[in-house]
Amino acid sequence: MKPFFILRPSFLLVFLTTFCFVCFPFAGCKKGGVSQARPPAQASVIKIEPQDTPVVIEFVGQTQSAHQVEIRARVNGFLDKRMYVEGSPVRAGDVMFRMDPKPFQAQLDAAQGELAQQQARLRTAQANLVRVKPLVEQDALSQKDLDDATGQEQAAAAAVESAKANVEQAKLNLGYTTIITPVTGLSSYARVQEGAYVNQANSLLTYVSQIDPIWVNFSLSENDVLKYRGEAGRGQIVLPKEGAYEVEVALGDGSIFPKRGRITFADAEYNQQTGTFLVRATLPNPGGVLRPGQFVRAHVLGAMRPKAILVPQRAVQQGGKGHFIWVVNKEGKAEQRPIIVGDWMANNWFITEGLTAGDQVVVDGGLALRPGEPVTVRAQVSTVESAPAGTASKADAGKTEAAKGDK
Repeated sequence: MKPFFILRPSFLLVFLTTFCFVCFPFAGCKKGGVSQARPPAQASVIKIEPQDTPVVIEFVGQTQSAHQVEIRARVNGFLDKRMYVEGSPVRAGDVMFRMDPKPFQAQLDAAQGELAQQQARLRTAQANLVRVKPLVEQDALSQKDLDDATGQEQAAAAAVESAKANVEQAKLNLGYTTIITPVTGLSSYARVQEGAYVNQANSLLTYVSQIDPIWVNFSLSENDVLKYRGEAGRGQIVLPKEGAYEVEVALGDGSIFPKRGRITFADAEYNQQTGTFLVRATLPNPGGVLRPGQFVRAHVLGAMRPKAILVPQRAVQQGGKGHFIWVVNKEGKAEQRPIIVGDWMANNWFITEGLTAGDQVVVDGGLALRPGEPVTVRAQVSTVESAPAGTASKADAGKTEAAKGDK
């Protein structure tokens, strides 16, 4: 009987060669029987030093004229001429439009003629009364004649007063044909063109908006109010006395408007649709840099966080259980520390819980760290990245878009 499997020499040679290639490399993985240790990770750290830090809270705002006036025609008639350049600055008392004055001049002439007629009748009635009185005293005329003369004189005097009122009304109507602006500001375009008939339906001719000073409106949500009120109660934030906030405006390109203002109005109730209430700041606006209807970012200044802890944003990481950072402990080893973050300020993050003074927080190199492994500090960052003047807290970014809904 032949064997089931015969090991041929050629097959044995191939088997031994394969075994050497597969197995021999593993014999070289250890040198002298000891594995090579992982070198210490390198990292840049910052030493935590709590300090009082100003808080700048940012809201989306919109500018509004502090005094916008509708320029309307007060009488019906034909518009003769526009006297201003559309969009140009105007001063109080400048003539904006002229209407055709001829019909109103005719009405004034008629009223003055009626006044003269009534004055003549009054003089006649007064003279008649003067003649009747002595005759009644001499019993030459009856008491009825005296009463009739007195009544005629009084009626003539009342007619004169009525005619005087008509004259004054006619003068006013004639004066209304010259339309002036009561405020200084920027003019808008003309809603009615020259030659058009103006009546009550199209009496709006243009607008004039006062722009110096100018208002900046923004909205504060109920959540914001509760948040900052709670932080103030816990001593985490100190609010200015008597609400003495300053308001700074950032323009669309990120530049800061040079003039600051004050909060001058806060609405008495919340908007039921948005859950916010309106706040208004008044800013000087020389040169008219800000225009009504412009969207800006309002930075509210004046609050302070006592003994605040700030770390650069790039030092903060987020995992499945929330935010954490790496610290170098007293033994020089990496330690993962869970934290609770607060607001942003520039490129820094307020840390409300998890850090204390003297902790060494890893700023750069945290991705290469493992818990318990030694860390080599390659650089010591002295302070957190400073925020430029007027840089706002970003904690409420996006929430204050509700300001647009209140306009």
